[in-house]
Amino acid sequence: MLTVDFERLGVRPGDRVLDVGCGAGRHAFEAYRRGADVVALDQNAAELDGVEAMFAAMADAGEAPAGASARTVVGDALDLEFADDTFDCVIASEVLEHIVEDEKAMWDLARVVKPGGKVAVSVPRWWPERVCWSLSDAYHEVEGGHVRIYRAVELVGKLSATGLRPVHRHHAHALHSPYWWLKCVARDEHPLVRLYHRLLVWDLMKRPWLTRTAERLLDPVLGKSVVIYLEKPDA
Repeated sequence: MLTVDFERLGVRPGDRVLDVGCGAGRHAFEAYRRGADVVALDQNAAELDGVEAMFAAMADAGEAPAGASARTVVGDALDLEFADDTFDCVIASEVLEHIVEDEKAMWDLARVVKPGGKVAVSVPRWWPERVCWSLSDAYHEVEGGHVRIYRAVELVGKLSATGLRPVHRHHAHALHSPYWWLKCVARDEHPLVRLYHRLLVWDLMKRPWLTRTAERLLDPVLGKSVVIYLEKPDA
């Protein structure tokens, strides 16, 4: 399930792509499929083991074009150990809402992308996230949980302050908002939660016309995430 639109991001074969806070690797895998030289970075070394294994499986299955490369790096979004102007594309999806010093992380994202390069940032959208916080303290008070709720204008302002230039935004995952509201008021074992989860898995695997069309129509109103695309001006 991709949050970032790779057609909009414009990843091409041979591009150097950094996925900051890659988690289970969904965006890193897509960049690799598109022929990029990918660095998947996360603090969680155990999760990166799974990402590394998937990279190997993709290579064995021929899912990545010849010449593409992919590796994992244990690292910190507040201290990216890469030289200035290293990457053609940088992705930070559902990461900044977890970081207390978010502006410091944003400056590092801007530092490592090349002039003319692109950055894609996604965070939970303000109003669906506000509903979750109102329904459940446990939703955001867990260790490593969300420390803030962004308004899109605030996020764009902070990112623009680093010198990045916003070029587009959209919303994603409308079908996921009700699922998280259900989870906030009921346990995972509740029949409605389990049924809704089965629906989301079915949608992910089958991508039927009905749910894909419904989500596309609902995203502007109900989308769980907001995605911001930015460019680093040429020097």
